[in-house]
Amino acid sequence: MDKKQLRNTVLQQLNDMSYQQYRDRSYAIAQNLLQQPAIIDATMIGITLSNKPEVDTSFIIEQLWKMNKKVAVPKCAVPEHAMQFYEIDTFAQTERAYKNILEPIPEFCDPVEKQQIDVIVVPGVVFDDGGYRIGFGGGYYDRYLQGYNGMKIALAFDEQLINKVPRESHDLPVHILVGEHMSVICEQ
Repeated sequence: MDKKQLRNTVLQQLNDMSYQQYRDRSYAIAQNLLQQPAIIDATMIGITLSNKPEVDTSFIIEQLWKMNKKVAVPKCAVPEHAMQFYEIDTFAQTERAYKNILEPIPEFCDPVEKQQIDVIVVPGVVFDDGGYRIGFGGGYYDRYLQGYNGMKIALAFDEQLINKVPRESHDLPVHILVGEHMSVICEQ
């Protein structure tokens, strides 16, 4: 299957989850993520405010704040297919924007440069144990992660894991893949 077919197949499987399954399984992944040494040691964490069927990140963000972590979320610049992260300390600093994703309101928060971010939680639809991913098709993270030297972590439900993701020369793997029942240190 090509990337588009894989993306559509996995998204359909994720959309078949009940709301309760989605909440419970997202919570299990969140607990695994929050115990990762990279998260515990980080000062600033970059993370997207997710939409179902992605792993729910709202609980994760709330817990990061309780752990006294700084949280940076991206705002998309659609024509350029680029992103800028902004630090938020409340969900009131966000609004629905590109593709109905909650994004920071730049007037209410400070921009964060990529070298300030210790860990970026990279979204995706399909992953393999080498850390390669198929995203949502916009290429925003592929571009942003060029030149990023911090830790890259991805979150995945079991349905999102396959043996091998089709790869292109610009694809960059994540370092750690966190799932419901495990965490995988990916080969780099």
